[in-house]
Amino acid sequence: MALLPSYSYSESIAPYFGSTGNAITDQSLRWSMGNVLPDPPGLDINGVIYSYTINKDVDDQVDVHVQNENALGTGYIFRETDRWMPGSLGGTGINKVVPVVPGIPRAAWGDGSIEVEGEGSVSDPTVRYTYRVDPCFDPQFDPNCPGYKTPVPVVPTIDLSSLYDVTNDENVNLNRETELTEETDEDKKTEEELAEEEEEEEKERKQRLEDALAEVGRSEMFAQALAQSQILASVNAATNMNSYYSTSIAGGTYKENVVLVDKELPNSKRGLRNGLAQQLLHEKMIDMQYNK
Repeated sequence: MALLPSYSYSESIAPYFGSTGNAITDQSLRWSMGNVLPDPPGLDINGVIYSYTINKDVDDQVDVHVQNENALGTGYIFRETDRWMPGSLGGTGINKVVPVVPGIPRAAWGDGSIEVEGEGSVSDPTVRYTYRVDPCFDPQFDPNCPGYKTPVPVVPTIDLSSLYDVTNDENVNLNRETELTEETDEDKKTEEELAEEEEEEEKERKQRLEDALAEVGRSEMFAQALAQSQILASVNAATNMNSYYSTSIAGGTYKENVVLVDKELPNSKRGLRNGLAQQLLHEKMIDMQYNK
């Protein structure tokens, strides 16, 4: 504890502690610290807790090393050795807590392993790490952290000479010259030419008005035709719904009941007299034109 820096933290940025799960996940007795330790910066390992059961003969000597490689150099950043001397019994279990020097950066902790020297083996191994996380490892984490510096925004410097100037645009100058040329040509027109242009514009206005009125007339005719067709459709729909063509007449076959007594009809005397009278009148009218 004497090696730890003495800072005053608020509760929101106070260091916190934790422990990992079992680092050994298979029978290889090796593990990667990247899969074991959490990710936050400012993490220091406080200690290593491990346990296993030794398997050996009574007369054998076996050394068991629990270790982590030095990821930033050579050798080991942590190594704890258990020496099982002759006379010790196989099947004996061990549980051990090994404190480590604080302040070693997390990046220095390389891959871990359990190494067995001699005629023996271990079973049921577990390796866990206890750690402490200092949020103020980066002073800019919180304004209450020692060494915190108020950020100063960087104001970019703008070169005004590189800004776009619309008055120097070649296209703008071209348009400006075109407008001046058009105005000059307009001023050169005579009163007679202006009068002709005005008369032509008046004709075009009248033609546009006539076209618009014609279009309105066609629209009205179309609307009337549409209305009539809708009325006829309504009448037909009503007729089809209440059709009287399907009415059936009661009864069977109507037989002819007129009987002719004579096969030949006699000539009508009245008709003969009328025909003779008309003939005489016709001849009299013809004779009157010759008398004149």
